[in-house]
Amino acid sequence: MASSFLRVSLLFISLYTADGFMSARVAHCDFNSTELNDIEYIDSYFYNKLEFIRFSSSLGKFVGYTEFGVKNAEAWNNNPSYLAQMRGEKERYCLNNVGNEFRSALSKSVTPYVRLHSTTPPAGKHPTMLVCSVFNFFPKQIRVSWTRDGQEVTSDVTSTDELADSDWYYQIHSHLEYTPRSGEKISCVVEHASLREPLVTDWDPSMPESERNQIAIGASGLILGLILSLAGFIYYKRKARGRILVPTN
Repeated sequence: MASSFLRVSLLFISLYTADGFMSARVAHCDFNSTELNDIEYIDSYFYNKLEFIRFSSSLGKFVGYTEFGVKNAEAWNNNPSYLAQMRGEKERYCLNNVGNEFRSALSKSVTPYVRLHSTTPPAGKHPTMLVCSVFNFFPKQIRVSWTRDGQEVTSDVTSTDELADSDWYYQIHSHLEYTPRSGEKISCVVEHASLREPLVTDWDPSMPESERNQIAIGASGLILGLILSLAGFIYYKRKARGRILVPTN
C-alpha cells in the first residue's frame, strides 16, 4: 500500500471591508510519515486569492511571486531572527500535529463493504455488465480486481477513482463487461489495509437482483394478506359466538 498522505491546515484570514479587499495567510503541513524529514511546513500569503509570497521549510527561506512579494521575501530572508523562527515552525507546529493525526486517524482502518450486482449497459455494448461497489473503507488506498475461474481479468474492466464521502470514508466502483459462459465463476476481489487477506465476493447469476427483489416483495405481500385474512376470520367467529338467536313466530 502507498504511504498515507494528509494535509493539516491552519488558516488566518483578515478582511478589509471598506473596498471589499481580502488578505489571507495559510499555514499547512504536508507529510507522509511522522518522521521530521518527511514533513514540509508551508506558510503562504494571499491578496485577493493571489499568492504573493511563501515560506517553505524545504527551501528554508521566503520566495516572492509578485513585485511586492519579492521585496518582502528579500527583507524577511535578511532578518536572521525571523528566518530562524520560521525554520523552527516545522518542528514546533507540524511535528506534534502530525503525531496526533497519525494516532487518531491514519493508524486506524475500516473494513470495506462490498455489493456486487448486474446492470444493463447501453445498446451496442456487451450483453452483461457487472458492477462491484465498495463502500465505507479507510484509508483511501485500495485495489479492486476481477477473476474468472480463478484467473485475473485484465480486459473490459473500468473503475472509478476512490471517491471521498466527506466523512473520512471512501467508495469505489469497478465495472466488468463480459459475455456469460455456462459454469464459469466470476468474482470481485478487494485488497485493503484493513483486511488480513483479500475479500472475495462471488457473482451468483442464478437470478437477477431485480427479480429477486420482486419475488421478495410479492412473498411479503402474500404473507401479509394471509395474516389479515386469518385475523378477520377469527374476529368473525368470535362475534358469531356472542349472538343470541331469537325464535320467530
